[in-house]
Amino acid sequence: MKSYGQFCPVAKAAELFCERWTALIIRDLATGASRFSELHRGVPLMSPSLLSRRLKQLEAEGIVERPDSGGYRLTEAGREFVPLVEALGVWGQRWARRELAEHEVDLGLLIWSLERSVRADAFGAGRSVVRLEFTDQPAARKFWWFVNRDGTCELCLEDPGWEVTLYLACTLPDMIRIVRGDLRLAAALEDGQLEAHGSHQARRRLRAWLNLGPLAAIDPRRPHRPASVE
Repeated sequence: MKSYGQFCPVAKAAELFCERWTALIIRDLATGASRFSELHRGVPLMSPSLLSRRLKQLEAEGIVERPDSGGYRLTEAGREFVPLVEALGVWGQRWARRELAEHEVDLGLLIWSLERSVRADAFGAGRSVVRLEFTDQPAARKFWWFVNRDGTCELCLEDPGWEVTLYLACTLPDMIRIVRGDLRLAAALEDGQLEAHGSHQARRRLRAWLNLGPLAAIDPRRPHRPASVE
């Protein structure tokens, strides 16, 4: 990690926290990711070797530890970083929102986010299945099944063969906008940008199943901006 060459505690903390990818690693550890494969799904543009090296650096600095049960978790020092990550998210929602650039419309990251955040018990006890169709994607990336049972959500890449509780259909950008809070769920359903087919009860429980986080409710405070250009 590069040094600012200062004794100031802000500088010393920034040497750790402001290193690229670190805030995202802490974000994912704070929300329950622990295995290396889970952490890598949250930073897909980060090479496995760089992720491994960064985790070792954070472990050496006392931010991350590896319990006997395996995987990774935040230490007390690492958990004190979590409010800073949450504050970054709030600031980003208020002041840094814009239209997504093409390279930011990431299907894998969206699926990973949904798999980890949905409420598996939203449809009640027993097994339930949500089929999500991305209408703008090729056949191999179009259909995804989320099997909810025993309080957990399991992603299936092929039809598991069970009765579907709720069918959802929309474009990939629109689903990202819903999850991010740029497109309100009620508006998406009313305008047909998101289609939901199932029983009345299942459709009523969609909001609970999506379990959109508090960041999605934060309104932007800057005018609409176009996508960034790299």
